[in-house]
Amino acid sequence: MKRRTSARLLALAAALSLSGTGSAYPLDGIEESGIRRLEGFQLAQITPGAAKLAPGQLWGSDRVRLGLLDYTGPDFDALPEDPDLSAFLTKALRNRDPSYAMVLVDLSNPDDIRWAGLRPDVRQNAGSVGKVICMAALFHVLAEAFPDPADRARVLRESVSPAGSWVSNEIHKVPKWSEADKRNYYSVIQPADEFRLSEWLDHAISASANGAGSIIWREAMLIRHFGSEYPKSFEESERFFAETPKRELAALALAVVTEPLQEAGIDTANLQQGSMWTTNSKQKVPGTMSFATPRELARLMFRIEQGRLVDEWSSLAMKKYLYLTKRRYRYAYAPELKDEAVFFKSGSLYQCRPEEGFRCEKYMGNVRNMMNSVAVVEGDDPGEPFYISTLMSNVLRFNSAWDHSRIAAAVHETLRTREAQSLRETASKSEISEAGKSE
Repeated sequence: MKRRTSARLLALAAALSLSGTGSAYPLDGIEESGIRRLEGFQLAQITPGAAKLAPGQLWGSDRVRLGLLDYTGPDFDALPEDPDLSAFLTKALRNRDPSYAMVLVDLSNPDDIRWAGLRPDVRQNAGSVGKVICMAALFHVLAEAFPDPADRARVLRESVSPAGSWVSNEIHKVPKWSEADKRNYYSVIQPADEFRLSEWLDHAISASANGAGSIIWREAMLIRHFGSEYPKSFEESERFFAETPKRELAALALAVVTEPLQEAGIDTANLQQGSMWTTNSKQKVPGTMSFATPRELARLMFRIEQGRLVDEWSSLAMKKYLYLTKRRYRYAYAPELKDEAVFFKSGSLYQCRPEEGFRCEKYMGNVRNMMNSVAVVEGDDPGEPFYISTLMSNVLRFNSAWDHSRIAAAVHETLRTREAQSLRETASKSEISEAGKSE
């Protein structure tokens, strides 16, 4: 069995090489990252009948690059808004709920960056998009404790920690690799589960597991506390949280997520992750408000492309973690993006109250129903569009996932053709349903 599996993986690697994808990260980035679920994803690509990834999900690590390393100009929003992009956003979204807010930054020609915003300073809770901030916090403290990137990569790849009592009420299933069965099994994170630090990151960003979001924040706090002596035993780490006053833990938590943003010149008055992601972790570490605007989320992605979120090594590593290699959904669902690499994080937050004739369902809250996305979309051909898109909405009683995918399609086709496109207004029940499935 092992011999056949190895042969199949070698065949996959050869096929990827022939197709120009090289050593595709993350699909065959196991040695580099230590993320074991990738072996299952590799096998799926050569297994008849198994779900396949889109062409844009098969990029190699040598093709995942930072697009603005040589850029020396001003921030995108220090430039005048592009009148054509501005007119497109206004027209495309004029029949949509007034909660829609968006920023679009066209990086296709770094010597002529274009941007436009529609209500770019609307501020709301960004939901799981805030896990990108927690990821930045982890890379920031890693850089402090381990100046050599090789040491940081080793810590990410080799440090293992259990979930413990930090997880609760989890709804997002994560892939759990079985070496014996040579496959991934999917289930929610349990207290006894343990993963490598790189895998906790992958679960937080790719699977959007709330427990994993709290754990990468937990580990960032531990790295700040223990420095280069990290990792400690789980018992010693838990003792730190048990014995440190709650006020000090709250201050430490906010500091580690705020500092990398401030050092990158991001306005933390408009971008903040204030609280942990699970009920149990919020009891351990008190929090505060979380909020974001499309403008500052776009600046966050802009800084990654510049290599300025922590440093160049960290920015590139974070971009790889954002490379979407699971089933595409919401904004990224648009079939028009199937050939494009999408670096993506989505987040939602909904709440319901009793209302006659209304049935509460996922992502259809009648009190609040926030849906948010950040995306960098990049083509294989140098002449194809390369851009940042950030989108927020709060449409009550309606799952906006299909609308988000239609906005994505119109944006892409507008940038590709240089002609303003309209949103497709009709869809089948199947299309609407499929766009909203995140698992």
